[in-house]
Amino acid sequence: MRKSILGLFLIFTCVAINCQVIAQASNPQSPSPPSPKREFRGAWVATVANIDFPSVKGLSKERFMAEWTETVNLLQEAGFNAVLAQVRPAGDAFYFSKISPWSTYLSGKQGKPLDMDFDPMAYMIEEAHKRNIEFHAWLNPYRASMDTNTVTLSDMHPYKHHPEWFMRYGGKLYFNPAVPEVRNYITEVITEIVMDYDVDGVHFDDYFYPYPAQGELLPDAADFAKYGLGFASIEDWRRHNVDMFIGQVSGMIRLNAPEVKFGVSPFGVWRNVSKDPKLGSASRAGINTYDDLYADVRGWLQKGWLDYVAPQLYWHIGFPVADYEVLLKWWEDNSFGRNVYAGHAAYKVGVNQEPAWNNGLEIPKQIRLNRSLAGIDGSIFYNFTSLRKSPFGLTDSLRNNYYHLPALMPELAYKKLPQTLAPSVAKPRLIKKGGLRFTCDLKNKDKAAKTLVVYRFEDRVPGDYNNPANILQVIRLNGEQKIEVIDEDIALGKTYTYTVSTMNAAHTESMLSVRRAVKVGKRRLKRVK
Repeated sequence: MRKSILGLFLIFTCVAINCQVIAQASNPQSPSPPSPKREFRGAWVATVANIDFPSVKGLSKERFMAEWTETVNLLQEAGFNAVLAQVRPAGDAFYFSKISPWSTYLSGKQGKPLDMDFDPMAYMIEEAHKRNIEFHAWLNPYRASMDTNTVTLSDMHPYKHHPEWFMRYGGKLYFNPAVPEVRNYITEVITEIVMDYDVDGVHFDDYFYPYPAQGELLPDAADFAKYGLGFASIEDWRRHNVDMFIGQVSGMIRLNAPEVKFGVSPFGVWRNVSKDPKLGSASRAGINTYDDLYADVRGWLQKGWLDYVAPQLYWHIGFPVADYEVLLKWWEDNSFGRNVYAGHAAYKVGVNQEPAWNNGLEIPKQIRLNRSLAGIDGSIFYNFTSLRKSPFGLTDSLRNNYYHLPALMPELAYKKLPQTLAPSVAKPRLIKKGGLRFTCDLKNKDKAAKTLVVYRFEDRVPGDYNNPANILQVIRLNGEQKIEVIDEDIALGKTYTYTVSTMNAAHTESMLSVRRAVKVGKRRLKRVK
């Protein structure tokens, strides 16, 4: 999940000399498919090396808060409903932890808090939730340091207590996936997060075993001799190590925090067809997640360990080596009923030399393609800085067109969380300053209810509940039992019908409430039967 992924193009191989560019999926000027009622709309906010946030190390608490507020305000205004914030960039933490040191990307010195009484992640979660934006805690599980200079590591860093857990490779320090104690430690890190914080998801990016470093072998031959009995190859053993870790984390989350979603954002190619004629994708990428990063993401989906997958499809439609459309459909076909969110290369728009990225049309085409496929449930953009800069009006296009209407989160019905109840709705009343308001009461102290959905129809009877244009508000609930709804956009003489529902943490919607229909008069609302 980084800009250096541009370097991967240097090692892509093209078998055929005369590669034909596959026809693009749709005409750039073709109309967009209707905005869906349910869609994941996320953005990655990278903290490693202060790529996106915070802007610099060692800023004040007040500036940290202001920058995060600016971040979530932009996302809210542009129609996003999720943020994937990197809270563990390199073996360190953006939150109070008993087992991990404070991040160097906060204060400038690992182990030093930004402010003794301030919890950055708690603030980040609170501000995101105020804007009905889900917060997914993004962790890089195996990266321990961005260099191998262990002198700068905090005394709290596990390297200082268990140097045998680590390996040096490619100029960085990594937790060694072969060591069983490493799996237990990182699982404990994630347990601390899901038990202590109101996160909506736990998210891993594409780093499992590290990307291959030219001319350097992974230093795990001795570990294979120690732990690899019974495996036909060191490659199978490495995949097994990562499988054990993912299965362990998945089981822990389901046991301790079943409402929390677990997702992974792998490199966009699982395996090329040349490596796996039966299951591989029609791609020719020089790297793939199965053979080079030892991450069998397809297998994790098949085993039901993940709630969603967000492949990093950082190529354009028609790119002959790794075609966005071909790979998107491959992930759709291999999702095993789990949600698929396409990872978009916002960072390429306007800066990449390929013509596809220099006209502002590529990502809109990709969104239209996503929406045309029943098995694609949304998008995530890398990175936030690119959204803030909005090259070729990218963010304006989302705000004014593709994300103009609200969207509920995709459902995860298989989680079988407790169902919620339809609220009761009080009679609407006029507000002196204009508009009307009414209250909704959750029945029987419905603790399973996480979201309130308010529908409004400009008629005496309800219309299409699947049309997001009829969603007035989506309100995040924080344990409230009585919620006030305000509709400021009303007109004299018009009739409005309101109905509400609730959703649980798996985004399963309740039955609808009794409808309330009123006609707006000069001084009062007239009840409509």
